[in-house]
Amino acid sequence: MARIVNENPSADFLRSLGLPTLDIHETSLHSDFTTPGRRVLLIGPMGAGKTEAAARIWRDAAVALRKSDKVRELTSTGQLDRRKIFFIRQKLDSARFGDYPDDAMAFRSGYIRCGNNIARVADSFGFEQVLKDNPDVGTYIIDEASFFDERLAYVARNYALEKGCMFVFPTLMLNFRREFFNSTARLILDIATDVIPLTAYCEHPDCMASAFYTYRYYTVDGKECPALYFDPLIVIGGDREKRSASDPDYAARCEKHHFLPGKEYTFFTLKPLGEEAGKGNAAPLIRELSMLHEGNPGSLLAQSLERQYGDDADAGIYLNALLPQHTAEKALAYLFAEQGLLGEGLLVKLATDLSLDLAYLEKTLAENSHPVSFSQRYLL
Repeated sequence: MARIVNENPSADFLRSLGLPTLDIHETSLHSDFTTPGRRVLLIGPMGAGKTEAAARIWRDAAVALRKSDKVRELTSTGQLDRRKIFFIRQKLDSARFGDYPDDAMAFRSGYIRCGNNIARVADSFGFEQVLKDNPDVGTYIIDEASFFDERLAYVARNYALEKGCMFVFPTLMLNFRREFFNSTARLILDIATDVIPLTAYCEHPDCMASAFYTYRYYTVDGKECPALYFDPLIVIGGDREKRSASDPDYAARCEKHHFLPGKEYTFFTLKPLGEEAGKGNAAPLIRELSMLHEGNPGSLLAQSLERQYGDDADAGIYLNALLPQHTAEKALAYLFAEQGLLGEGLLVKLATDLSLDLAYLEKTLAENSHPVSFSQRYLL
């Protein structure tokens, strides 16, 4: 939070009461429903309180709705009133907070009930239909907007400019790789009028620094195992603690404690193997995938991590990245879904010939918008 040094009304007020000079920070304001067309971006790592901050906007609206018709004139554009709020979630993300009511805007420390003003939609077209079906609603909260297609950013911008709606986006800007989550995240940042960064404490047990990054890790025999760089971009259900070798957990981490092994291997080794396989020479990729599947310490991945981190103070943490399950499946999914280096036929052949976990691959590819069915027809 910014420190205010000069000409701050709050500081002047405190001094007028005879209080000593203090470090005065910006006042935390109630939500502004009077300004039309705002696109408010709430960003930060998982656990920073993005949805909880959006819930405060909902509560502020409930207070503002109790005010007079004079206020309604200030908060309305045409028939819509920005004090009326609708909450939108991605349909794919319905597994999160499964223990809460169906109409809940849920966050880690609780939830608020949205009644009929909530919808789960699959894409920007479903989002646009919600806008058309609720012409009197003036504020929309779109949870994890980065899970949607890019068109959503422009639908929101156009409605904001034409109708005066306010849109609130509590969403990740950066993925576990510390890169822009996707092109949708970048476009939402482009169209935003307000950006509010939120942080959390670093969740490393020995640290109290501010965390800006989302860290993905697995747990094998009680060991923290950081996700490799080529881990799937999207894994649905991230807010539930798993402590598993196959399903990841997440934590807010500072730069020092955000471990991300395998980036050099991905671009120096894995991607070239995929390019070679796409040209017709799949033997080197098959050999590497086979060793990854078997957990062979002679894999090029194991050699790369040992070479890069063997002398590091945190070498043990980095090398633990070899322990989780489905490393070969993740490598194959990365080459197919993110890099587009393998055709579907080659993907299916490699997965079946190597006896990889087809159910895991199907789930992963579907969650990352590249559905493939490993049906019998491919095996003929």
